[in-house]
Amino acid sequence: MQMRPPALLLAALAPLAGPAVAAGPVKAVVEGRFTLPGGGQLPIAASRDWSAPLPGIHRTVVVIHGQERDADVYFASALAAQRAAGPAGADALILAPQFLDAADARAHALAPDVLRWAANRWPSGNPALSPASASSYTALDAILARLADRTLFPDLREVVIAGHSAGGQMVQRYAVVGEGEAALTRAGIHLRYVAANPSSYLYFSSDRPVAVTNCHGENAWRYGFAAGLPAYVRGTPASLEQRYVARDVTYLLGDQDTNPNHPALDKSCAGEAQGPYRLARGLNYFAYLQVRDGTALRHALHEVPGVAHQGRGMLTSACGVAALFGTDGCQ
Repeated sequence: MQMRPPALLLAALAPLAGPAVAAGPVKAVVEGRFTLPGGGQLPIAASRDWSAPLPGIHRTVVVIHGQERDADVYFASALAAQRAAGPAGADALILAPQFLDAADARAHALAPDVLRWAANRWPSGNPALSPASASSYTALDAILARLADRTLFPDLREVVIAGHSAGGQMVQRYAVVGEGEAALTRAGIHLRYVAANPSSYLYFSSDRPVAVTNCHGENAWRYGFAAGLPAYVRGTPASLEQRYVARDVTYLLGDQDTNPNHPALDKSCAGEAQGPYRLARGLNYFAYLQVRDGTALRHALHEVPGVAHQGRGMLTSACGVAALFGTDGCQ
């Protein structure tokens, strides 16, 4: 594991622009469906039938897609990581939920009970547009509640929620405000969060590594707590920070994810205040937590050598496989 000194990394600003938006509807919708308690069907890919009891399953990996909402691609990448894990992955269930938007629903003529969000609003925990106003974080809560059911998963010991890019943003914010861990804890199941190459992070204060003039949104949700919180969020920043730093969180950063003009990089002023590119933003955020929380911080950071902004490359790397399946080999 490579660690950087706790001093924040400062760099010149890249040109300011708004967050990138994926072009066009998703190419494929996964076949599985998961019914949320409040209504609505969430598309989800599963490596086994998880509606029936699955004795012998010791680990579940829930993998979150990026902004292109390509759950089928991320599901395939997680399966490749599982194969790379060898015996450590043999007793694992892989799940890949899909957070679609209205354009996807129209393009694929989806049934009206399939959940859909406004474009690129699902990573931030916003409510769905229809058929129910469920937060995307409530959907994760429901998945974890199903996994905590000991009649279905009598031998489950660990759940890993992993995401890359926009999925990494979702995982990082859910690790801060998510309520689903409590059900797993009551069932004696450990939860680990893996955030790979997020474009931005949720800060607990107004401190930022880069000074950006005339930026009025850098402390609003999804970058901070000053304004615009979704209804899902409960607790004060201080209480949420205390809980977050004690949770099992792993940051995976591609050491080649250094393009300040990457088309999917958040180039808003709030994003630029965190650093010029994803690697710097991740290192800055980890250093920020080290300074604020010291020995209370239970998180780990791994730089993945030779990988840029590539979901499959991150998940199937030695550190990706270790983060998902507990194998050795991440240096």
